[in-house]
Amino acid sequence: MIEIIPAIDIIGGKCVRLSQGDYASKQEYNQDPVEMALQLEAYGIQRLHVVDLDGAASQHVVNYRVLERIAGRTSLKIDFGGGIKTDEDLVIAFDNGAQMVTLGSVAVKHPERFDKWLAQYGPEKIILGADVKNGKIAVNGWKEESNDQLEPFIDAYIKKGVTQVLCTDISRDGMMQGPATDLYHDIISQHPTLHLIASGGVSCIDDIRRLEEKQIPAVVFGKALYEGRITLKQLADFL
Repeated sequence: MIEIIPAIDIIGGKCVRLSQGDYASKQEYNQDPVEMALQLEAYGIQRLHVVDLDGAASQHVVNYRVLERIAGRTSLKIDFGGGIKTDEDLVIAFDNGAQMVTLGSVAVKHPERFDKWLAQYGPEKIILGADVKNGKIAVNGWKEESNDQLEPFIDAYIKKGVTQVLCTDISRDGMMQGPATDLYHDIISQHPTLHLIASGGVSCIDDIRRLEEKQIPAVVFGKALYEGRITLKQLADFL
């Protein structure tokens, strides 16, 4: 059964969604992040992906108080990303309730730091963020494109002990035109034991079914849920 992971993206303490990572495309939703998390938990959701978009843009953790409130009022397993660049940022994330962190930019720009954290905290707490644009890894809130190609990047970190990868196709993120199912299938075919988390483009419950058919272990999505294209009742079959 595919693991269902709703996303809560935060700017200024509020739930938002972007399209293709463009901050100018920001759509604010009325849901308070904590209230949204409580709704999700009430329907049987067990895991949440929380993204500090302010943190990603400013390159240090910003919305840790929201993380703390969600963790304090729910029993959800939270993975947190956005702005984690230093030891202090990582400690802030864990101290405020994150059970796992997703790290992308650090893995590209400071691989020795990522390696240290992976050894220190273990692969069950450190998720490799592989955000891809035009076949290359993008960093710093998707504002910069690196020279790292997706598959060699993932391969190298799996060899270092990474067991979880959150892969986002930026071109599809927030567009609700369907996920890059073939891309994720290619990755999982090469690494069948990898806990691959697909992200970007999910528009309806059938998209999730197709990912499950391709044996993708997990999926992150947000906009389709906020806009009612996927309902919490529809998710019951996967919980």
